[in-house]
Amino acid sequence: MIPKMGDGTVEKLPKDVVIYIILRLQVKSLIRFKCVSKTWYILIQSSTFIYLHLSHTTTSNDELVLFKRSYKEEPNRFKSVLSFLSSGHDDDDLHPVSPDLDMQYMTTSSACTCHRIIGPCNGLIFLTDKLNNVLFNPTTRNYRLLTPSPFGCPLGFHRSINCVGFGFDLIVNDYKIVRISEVRGEPPFYCDSMREWKVEVYELRTDSWRELDQVNLQLPYVHWNPCSDMFYSGASHWFGNANTVVILCFDLSTETFRNMKMPNTCHSRDEKCYGLVVLNEYLTLICYPYPGKVIDPLKDFMDIWMMKDYGVNESWIKKYTITPLSIESPLAVWKDHLLLLQSRKGFLVSYDLKSKEVKEFNFHGWPKSLRATVYKESLTLLPKESEHNKQVQF
Repeated sequence: MIPKMGDGTVEKLPKDVVIYIILRLQVKSLIRFKCVSKTWYILIQSSTFIYLHLSHTTTSNDELVLFKRSYKEEPNRFKSVLSFLSSGHDDDDLHPVSPDLDMQYMTTSSACTCHRIIGPCNGLIFLTDKLNNVLFNPTTRNYRLLTPSPFGCPLGFHRSINCVGFGFDLIVNDYKIVRISEVRGEPPFYCDSMREWKVEVYELRTDSWRELDQVNLQLPYVHWNPCSDMFYSGASHWFGNANTVVILCFDLSTETFRNMKMPNTCHSRDEKCYGLVVLNEYLTLICYPYPGKVIDPLKDFMDIWMMKDYGVNESWIKKYTITPLSIESPLAVWKDHLLLLQSRKGFLVSYDLKSKEVKEFNFHGWPKSLRATVYKESLTLLPKESEHNKQVQF
């Protein structure tokens, strides 16, 4: 319990003791305490305190599930919302903890199935529909619409964004966004030999985009999966096809690519899709049946692989084999034992890795539009915007 402010007790305590006490408070309490005095305001707003609060040890009960879904309002017009879900200390049922937020900058057409939620990274979430890019702190509700990329392509060519990554560069102490695009000729001039890869990097501090000059022309063909844009150990990860399926990694500090091999049982002809999550702090690969096929209960199992030593291909171990489930894709791992999934009908489903129980929640949306990520409260500030940008609040 915090001592009363008016009796002067707090002022008599050493600063280290005060910090030790208030680090255990929830963000909503800290925001109120910023009004106590100028000293407290400066302390709680400081980057050092924000970092300490973010790094403070918490349990899974202190985390929330950020859940996105889209609703069809009229023909080819959709509304997308973000829900904040939590569970009790003694159960794994999910329920809303605050009103839904309208994703006002995201696509309202059927392309809502291509929305991405990447993160959290230091308490920030990146939302994108390939056109608009939004950086968002779910706790404070601060968000920032980022400057659009200025790069296009010549007349007669088409530029499509194949994958997006978001993370933090520890070397330059800045957030970065990376996009890999494919530029190719439009019909009737389409030609495979005219295909070219482009890589763009956005730096939050300068609020600007730039294209990388030295792009490896042998990049695998990167394809989009609902649960694949993963930032882990300083790198963004996606799935690519280079004669066989690989995990493509982009180091945000060195801005270089590398390929990481999948387990030997994973290959391009196995009628499987793949997702990436973090389970028990390990990079984890989920292999699940292709959503378009009829499930064979005798062979269409879902396999979960963990990479025990990051970057060491031989360290993949198969952790779980799950009975065949009719799902569209995995979404996230909650409490290190609940695998959150979206069903083919658009319902949020969980699979308990311990009890093997399957549960369908009363949360649903347009099929293929569901996204989810797990985060904990954060005071992380969004850097000041450039003069042509405007930072607002929900």
